Amino acid sequence: MSTQRFVRPAREGDVEAIVDVQVAAWREMYRGALPEEVLAEMSGAEARAAFVERWRAAVAAPPTSRHRLLVATDEGTVAGFAAIGPAQDDDRWPGTDAEIYALHVAPVFARRGHGSRLLHAVVDHLLDDGFQAVYVWTLERDNPLRAFVERAGWAADGARRELDTGVLVPMVRLHAAISR
Repeated sequence: MSTQRFVRPAREGDVEAIVDVQVAAWREMYRGALPEEVLAEMSGAEARAAFVERWRAAVAAPPTSRHRLLVATDEGTVAGFAAIGPAQDDDRWPGTDAEIYALHVAPVFARRGHGSRLLHAVVDHLLDDGFQAVYVWTLERDNPLRAFVERAGWAADGARRELDTGVLVPMVRLHAAISR
């Protein structure tokens, strides 16, 4: 078993691996919820280029000092990542409420503690930045992210929306209060 597991801020050299994790995690999470052609498009060259551009910008020039992109590593390999920052939903206040924009672990690294390490690091950073609550959007149906955060004590807050990928996918918002 590896002993070289860390969570650290993402670097420029991590971007391609972050995209690899994102695509692999999405393919697993959305399998059965989206048609195969939509899943294939999500991992195609055009989508990959857009993801690389997005994450490269997040590393090089975060929108604010309260935005973070963190990676979990295993023996130097990016195993997962989390993107966090101020709340973006209209019914949340970005001064005290934070959002996890993305939290994914590559399926090949699942169930090795990387998600837990990422979530702990996320909460530590959010507390340091003065946030008091955090939320994440996930599929309404059972999926690894929802199960993971619910096991950590998060709960649905009643907010719902639909992800439109040509097929409407019901989403639910889960939240948690955080404090020292």
